[in-house]
Amino acid sequence: MAPLRLLLPLLSLGTASLAREDAFKSQCTSFADKINLPNVKVNFVNYVPGNTNLSLAGNPATCGEGSQTVPADICRIALAVATSNSSEITMEAWFPREYTGRFLSTGNGGLGGCIQYYDVAYASGLGFATVGANNGHNGTSGEPFYQHPEVVEDFAYRSLHTGVVIGKKLTKQFYDQGFDKSYYLGCSTGGRQGFKSIQKYPNDFDGVVAGAPAFNFINLLSWSAHFYPITGSPSSDSYLSPAEWRIVHNEILRQCDGMDGARDGVIEDPDLCHPTMETIICKSGSSSNKCITGAQAKAVREVLSPLYGINGTLLYPRMQPGSEILAAQMMYNGEPFAYSKDWYRYVVYNDTNWDATTFSVSDTANALAQNPFNIQTWDADLSPFRAAGGKVLTYHGLQDQLISSDNSKLYYARVAETMDLAPQDLDEFYRFFPISGMAHCAQGDGAFGIGNGYRTDNGKEPENNVLMAMVQWVEKGIAPEHVRGAKFVNSPGGAVEYTRKHCRYPRRNVYKGPGNYTEESAWHCV
Repeated sequence: MAPLRLLLPLLSLGTASLAREDAFKSQCTSFADKINLPNVKVNFVNYVPGNTNLSLAGNPATCGEGSQTVPADICRIALAVATSNSSEITMEAWFPREYTGRFLSTGNGGLGGCIQYYDVAYASGLGFATVGANNGHNGTSGEPFYQHPEVVEDFAYRSLHTGVVIGKKLTKQFYDQGFDKSYYLGCSTGGRQGFKSIQKYPNDFDGVVAGAPAFNFINLLSWSAHFYPITGSPSSDSYLSPAEWRIVHNEILRQCDGMDGARDGVIEDPDLCHPTMETIICKSGSSSNKCITGAQAKAVREVLSPLYGINGTLLYPRMQPGSEILAAQMMYNGEPFAYSKDWYRYVVYNDTNWDATTFSVSDTANALAQNPFNIQTWDADLSPFRAAGGKVLTYHGLQDQLISSDNSKLYYARVAETMDLAPQDLDEFYRFFPISGMAHCAQGDGAFGIGNGYRTDNGKEPENNVLMAMVQWVEKGIAPEHVRGAKFVNSPGGAVEYTRKHCRYPRRNVYKGPGNYTEESAWHCV
């Protein structure tokens, strides 16, 4: 047995550690009594130990999360915050014990009324005081928008901003040191919310990470709606089954995969790819599982074309080629796209019986003229955000099956033209990284593991993690020159097959060798 004099220092250290932990827990459990903010109702405040599989029994079923693993000790604060006389948001703040002095807000997805607990857990596990809100309604349907403009306003911008205002006040109250820097992390609708904050509240965040942004929002929903009239129902001559879309995808890869210098199953720059679908029309009188009909080839060509309005104005760019297999499941499945149907029913026309199968280009003008609360999120003058010293890192998967990556390129061009800034000047505060082989916010055939969440996590080093790259840019002035992505063998966090450095736009990746395409050094930004 060790002498008592040797054990005493160890016991003292253990006691001190327990005291610190107990102090955090006590602070948390008593914090509810200290919250006294206008329009704020405290639902509960709980201490949650790390590695807890937290039950989310109250989470709406359509949000799809019944539980969430909590990676580190947190104080979980759940609130209801009134945003008007007839609307409110539900929000949560997760305050970690191992706090880094950084505040962060998460975003949402789709027409979502879902707190994205996986993002809240991810950021709080990295030491951020993290908040998330439900966007002013519960569940994934747009039905709560029906004849309720206050709920639409929450969804457009107010939920996120309100959550940030309340979250910052709580952070200052909970932690003696308050916070040093403020960050944002979101993808899809969350990407739009990030840019909405940049445009409308340029002082809310020091650093914004906004992925696959759903800006140009009204036209995005019209674009999503316009695929059904092209493909029709499964009984239509122009409809393609998932198996037929795979035939199309394989032909697109045959024509375009090698354009970057390597045949790796990934189209590195879809802008170079303009496939000819006539090449796989079945020969007269024959049928095959490797060809399609003329009507189907026409549908593919129209799917891969931009959407223009009734006056010929570009509303939304084309779907990038290479996304066919995943897009077939949601965009070309023989049914009107659910989010577009809901938006037109419950917001544009206020008609719960509006038939989405009747959608035509004339509907796009009605929707765009309405644009409630400027939800388009298409303002291109980011001068106030730049003047405030803010930084934005945006990324977009070049295999995105739900939001065309070409729209992010279009917005980049609009900002450059509006602000009269060349790329090297935009780089000062706005950097855009197209991610080859990345689908919508995650997944895909390429090196999509960039650390924008649990599904893409490959370590916390800034070069491998877009959130920590933003922290390094804001706090050390080291701007990201590229974003490294990981191609996982099976699942995120597991074995990595290879990594690839994704170029800062408007550069693109070209394989020049020497070595295999799996070697990072074989690729060059040009």
